[in-house]
Amino acid sequence: MARAISLVEQRDPSVRHLLESLADRARRPYVLGFTGAPGTGKSTLVDGVVRLLRDGGQSVAVIAVDPNSPYSGGAILGDRIRMQAHALDKGVFIRSMGARGHLGGLSIATREAIRLIGAFGFDRVILETVGVGQSELEVAAIADSTLVVLTPGLGDGVQMIKAGIMEIADVFVLNKADLPGAQKTVQEIRGMLSMGPRLAWRPPIVQAVATTGSGLEEVLAAVEEHRSHLEESGEARLRAEARLKDEAADLVGEWARSEARRLLDSERPLADRLLRDRIPYAAAEEVIRRRGNTLVPEAASSGGEEERADA
Repeated sequence: MARAISLVEQRDPSVRHLLESLADRARRPYVLGFTGAPGTGKSTLVDGVVRLLRDGGQSVAVIAVDPNSPYSGGAILGDRIRMQAHALDKGVFIRSMGARGHLGGLSIATREAIRLIGAFGFDRVILETVGVGQSELEVAAIADSTLVVLTPGLGDGVQMIKAGIMEIADVFVLNKADLPGAQKTVQEIRGMLSMGPRLAWRPPIVQAVATTGSGLEEVLAAVEEHRSHLEESGEARLRAEARLKDEAADLVGEWARSEARRLLDSERPLADRLLRDRIPYAAAEEVIRRRGNTLVPEAASSGGEEERADA
């Protein structure tokens, strides 16, 4: 599985055939997204949740979306650094993935990695973001349940409100709840929720101390309650459809950008026009015209036709 995910990260053309060949056996694992500001103890919280899930007999894959090098595209933080206690447990898979230049850090590769993990039979996926930038918002587009992690005394409540994170939370986890100011933070969150629109699901606020394990069972109980709500309300199906639409749109964007850049790099007249005009609109229109209004590269567009011919 690790080798397959490496191919996904490298955007290897063989990945499409691999994913399509596994489509019938793949079931999507339930995905938990942990997000929040740096220093809130997300990694410690995730470690504790993994332990509880393993105690319950569930297999878990953890994808840590880390900062990456703008040159190599590789993750700076290695997956071996995280949760070393689970290294010998075959029911736990840990992977650190870089943003690969995609806005917000959650790349197409992350979505496809989740699909592969499901094909290998894992029950749960935990997606942990670094808690900076747009990735905090994008996690909700991938996760089934999004857990926003806060801590008292660091102004996290105000930071989250400014970033718009309040809107994506399915569960609030107040970690380090043994610190002064915990109850004040709980009241701040409740106040913000009361001013928002009345929704069918009201995000619970769970207090926890990840370093001692306190409150972690309550965190998982809140997740299970949210999961039941999604199934019973029909929201699970709507979210699944939205995820697939987002993924298809992202693939179109990836293909179009790759093909457009190839043409701009290989066609000297286009580059000259860019330098002359200094405004890219005309050159962009020329790229589309030369591709016959399609920017899907041949390698990407031929896969389905070949399979239909083989069938």
